[in-house]
Amino acid sequence: MQTYFKQYLIHHQAAIDSIPVDQVERIVSLLKICWQEDRQLFVFGNGGSAANASHFITDLGKGASDKLGKRFRCLSLNDNTAWLTALGNDYSYDDVFAGQLQNYAQPGDLVLTMSVSGSSPNLVKAVQWANDHGLTSVALVGGKRGKLADLAHEVIVIDSEHYGRVEDAHMTICHMLCYAFMENSL
Repeated sequence: MQTYFKQYLIHHQAAIDSIPVDQVERIVSLLKICWQEDRQLFVFGNGGSAANASHFITDLGKGASDKLGKRFRCLSLNDNTAWLTALGNDYSYDDVFAGQLQNYAQPGDLVLTMSVSGSSPNLVKAVQWANDHGLTSVALVGGKRGKLADLAHEVIVIDSEHYGRVEDAHMTICHMLCYAFMENSL
């Protein structure tokens, strides 16, 4: 097992090393504009990426907001189970995020999605809706890139197709985004 764990960590480090710091900095700039202009940020994903979305919004909405004194207006679209299931049941699972954006989003707002495959139909539909309605879109994806890599305005690709490693790298990016506000004078 030790050999397996050592190899796992080598590949994990390679995924972390593939994070493009310049692109993370561009996303920080988008978040700063969103915050300064009192725009909303909507974050969403499926499975482990849904958990990352909730975690990220908690860190940004509480931790970064506490540090800045002015609150981020941010929401994880994964966290209202009743609404998710109503949209999925009454329309389609492909509509669970776009359907919520239709109620909340305004031109100038920001969406950020995370997907290892980059091709989940509900994420693609939400990002397409956001783009069509004047929002700025960000996608964090894995090595397969998928449709989101071609659709989102800003894309970060992690050089791995391993779900755990890509999700860990995405969460690392989310922490970088939050701590850029919590530990720096932005």
